[in-house]
Amino acid sequence: MNTIITPHKFTGTVKIPASKSHTIRQLLIASLADGESEIKEPLDSLDTRSCIDACRAFGAKINEVYDDNRKLISLKIFGNNNFKMPVVSNGIDVGNSGTTLYLALAVAALQSQPIEFTGDESIQKRSAAPLLDALAGLGVQVQSNNGCAPITIKGTWKGGKVSLPCPTSQYLSALLIAAPLAPAGTLTEIDVPLLNEKPYIDMTLSYLKSHGIAYEASPDYSYFKIPGGASWKSFSSFVPADFSSAAFPAAAAAITGGPVTLLGLDPNDTQGDKYFFEILKEMGCDVKWQKENNSEHTVIVSRNGALRGGTFDLNKTPDLLPAAAAVAAFAQGDTSFINVAHARIKETDRIAVMSKELLKLGVSCTELPDGLIIHGKGIISAPEKTVIEGHGDHRIVMAFAVAALGANFPIEITTAECADVTYPGFLDLLA
Repeated sequence: MNTIITPHKFTGTVKIPASKSHTIRQLLIASLADGESEIKEPLDSLDTRSCIDACRAFGAKINEVYDDNRKLISLKIFGNNNFKMPVVSNGIDVGNSGTTLYLALAVAALQSQPIEFTGDESIQKRSAAPLLDALAGLGVQVQSNNGCAPITIKGTWKGGKVSLPCPTSQYLSALLIAAPLAPAGTLTEIDVPLLNEKPYIDMTLSYLKSHGIAYEASPDYSYFKIPGGASWKSFSSFVPADFSSAAFPAAAAAITGGPVTLLGLDPNDTQGDKYFFEILKEMGCDVKWQKENNSEHTVIVSRNGALRGGTFDLNKTPDLLPAAAAVAAFAQGDTSFINVAHARIKETDRIAVMSKELLKLGVSCTELPDGLIIHGKGIISAPEKTVIEGHGDHRIVMAFAVAALGANFPIEITTAECADVTYPGFLDLLA
């Protein structure tokens, strides 16, 4: 599906959808627990649907609860008790959800029967080789297409010590969620010579702590030791709003001036992508956090002066690159995004794709092996009938949708439907 975005000023109040990262973690944890859990106000997106399908395949029973307007308000999960009951299906299709794939691969290693994973065309190009090597080192049987799906996993988890370089933090989160459920007496030790996206490990560890699961970790997270024999507990919890998704309406405010009021974000959450608001402030935006009495936090983003360039380290927050690059296209001078080579191994090579597509809008860029420099001129000059390729990547589509708001002509964007992977209704919101 293609969409056409017409330039206009974007203002108003936006309720930010729930966090994909929290929703998927809670779904898997609830599915592993014994008893009934409730996830309140989860993200209802294509990635969530992929994870629900995977959890049902693992034997969890999941009831979806809707309000009168058919809005998903909660998920009630009856867990499979650390998979003490047989898994329902031998085949799991994760769609476009890399988070579901990586976390579920480790979860599958708790089972003694083989489980095959597949996904869409993008997933079949994304290697999980470091994670698969680590699982093999823990005694798990692994078959794959050179590290990519289709992947077959067969337990059981025997433990031991492995090295796990993490260009994506999801590899480590996968082992942290599954390792405590290995048989009692099993010890899993993990050396981590490379770790990107550290805040997502803080998020995963927050769940281990809240469930009373024991682990040892070095201060820099370069080493973990996790004893087996533990279990996840049933729970009832709300899902925090998603800072990764909030970056796009915030970027729209930065590009067009706003003001835009964002609802539901908690500045104390572990999500690293809250760094986006620091980027906007350094680039010349006004960012105001507010909280009155017991009400939820709000953040208001606006801009009166010109946007200015800067240098920003995105190692902890690679998902911010597309939205930040869209804003940088409207800045005066160079904006450098550095230390973010792992942006190349997302749904697309986001460094190369942003550079290629921004050039169509008259914005020149310099690719670095681990980053991107945007040579901004304060405006973008798109030729009439410009078509931007979305490349089937939800963050690329949304980044150029907000960039189009500040263009001189309407801009057409391909594969627009994939915005629903994490932010259903976003394109309607812009309109």
